Amino acid sequence: MEILDYIIVLVYFIISFSIAFYYYKRAGKDTNEFFLSGRNLPWYLAGLSMVATTFAADTPLAVTELVARNGIAGNWLWWNFAFGGMLTVFFFSRLWRRAGLVTEAEFAEMRYSGKPARFLRGFRAVYLGLIMNIIIIGWVNKAMISILTGFFGIDESVVFIYVFAVMAIVAIYSALSGLWGVVITDAFQFFMAMTGCIILAIIVVNSPEIGGIGELQNKLPQTVFNFFPSISNSADVSGALVLSLSSFLAYVGIIWWASWYPGAEPGGGGYVVQRMLSSKNEKHSLFATLFFQVAHYALRPWPWIIVGLCTLVLYPELSENQKGLGYIYAMKDFLPTGLKGLLIAAFFAAYMSTIATQLNWGTSYLINDFYRRFLFNNKNEKHYVLISRLVTLLLMYFSVLITLFINRISGAWEFILECGAGLGLVLIMRWFWWRINAWSEISAMITPFILLPILKSYRIEFPTTLFIIVPLTTFVWIIITFLTKPTDEKILISFYKKVYPGGRLWRKISDKIPDVKTNQNFGSMLINWLSGVVLVYSSLFFIGKIILGLYYDSLIYLVLIIFSIIVIVKNLSKDDIKYE
Repeated sequence: MEILDYIIVLVYFIISFSIAFYYYKRAGKDTNEFFLSGRNLPWYLAGLSMVATTFAADTPLAVTELVARNGIAGNWLWWNFAFGGMLTVFFFSRLWRRAGLVTEAEFAEMRYSGKPARFLRGFRAVYLGLIMNIIIIGWVNKAMISILTGFFGIDESVVFIYVFAVMAIVAIYSALSGLWGVVITDAFQFFMAMTGCIILAIIVVNSPEIGGIGELQNKLPQTVFNFFPSISNSADVSGALVLSLSSFLAYVGIIWWASWYPGAEPGGGGYVVQRMLSSKNEKHSLFATLFFQVAHYALRPWPWIIVGLCTLVLYPELSENQKGLGYIYAMKDFLPTGLKGLLIAAFFAAYMSTIATQLNWGTSYLINDFYRRFLFNNKNEKHYVLISRLVTLLLMYFSVLITLFINRISGAWEFILECGAGLGLVLIMRWFWWRINAWSEISAMITPFILLPILKSYRIEFPTTLFIIVPLTTFVWIIITFLTKPTDEKILISFYKKVYPGGRLWRKISDKIPDVKTNQNFGSMLINWLSGVVLVYSSLFFIGKIILGLYYDSLIYLVLIIFSIIVIVKNLSKDDIKYE
């Protein structure tokens, strides 16, 4: 890179740190400001922050690899989560905001009772906020190290020092500014990252080596441009994603509701719940989550997909394990001075937005649901804010240590899906069935860890494992539910009065408090969910068809977009959404 490139990167860091200093005093008021922005986030900031968090440094490389291996349809390995995402929008976003919690882990003691509830809250705080969190951050660190090593061609140990320095900056501004600074910085970083990726896609596809989108289609097999996978048990279609019928059913019919996965938890979880809880009201919570789903699945991927397709022409010699690096090579080979600095800054932006959220969200669990709940519950707010800032820095330190031990995580997302298989249904039903108790959730979390080693010993692989783990886990937690005592009735009544989820499965409790009315229209919510799924996929395919020059085909998806929006708006106008 030239001097101009380094100046651009430096300016980016200055702006990010300036935002942190601006929100320093506001974040220091209390933990409500530090972790939840005073519950005053407008929907567009909350939604942008969710999208920015999912845009990690390795995301463009991962999509490039999927496309290079299996064509555009390869993205169905994560596109399928849109079904669950839309379920969160219309069935759960308002319930989370209505609950008025600080963290998702706190839900355990709001919904359940006794020692099992206390154990579940403390366990989830440490397991998710510390263990899973530092592993995720460590892997993101490793990805950023790989990106910079590939771009600059210098030793990985040297790059590690630079990444550690950047992470220290992120930890400091997260500790200073709390969620307000994180969210505002997320918005700035997201626009910067997307601008850089769009510019790269335009330059590469119009380069002399490619010659435009039309020539790109002529140089590659048409199967590469299929939006849907081929369903076959034996077909070998060049450049296309081929799934067996069982695999297709697992991806489209099981994973999105049955498995727990960070950022796509059935019913919502993690930083997605944190943003919903931070929204101004139920209306902003719903629209923030809706915006997130559309932007996450329909708007973000196409610049990465286009570059991924171009790498098939530009770098055909890359091995299966190197295909993701084609994105980095395209940056090096085609970006002029100035734009190289912009793209590197964009990658830092993607990296930093993810790390900042993980640090703030993880700290919220450790402080609110462990330190404050079980260790020191009588301190003032200034004390908890100070400890929150210290824990943020400690999380950074432990994440750096974990990074040193990570070489390569092969199939990590498959492993996480398997370990959370069957848990998803409990996370959904705990809102709508009074009989679910803490043991239901605990048994659903433990059972997959018992089953998975047994299945692996018989060489049963993903996604076939899901067809075994999901029903067995479901059977176990249902049996455990009826063998253990139900949640204390006072807790159930208190929960219902606070959240009033409605439905026949709460009739035993709701009949005892007839003064609490709910206007939940499950038929309308179901129609909104289906319309939301149509909206996401129609938007995704509409943009793709426009980019590929298939304008007539795009009209079909445009009609579906308009129709789904009309249905959603009409139904929401009839719903009882709190605007206060």
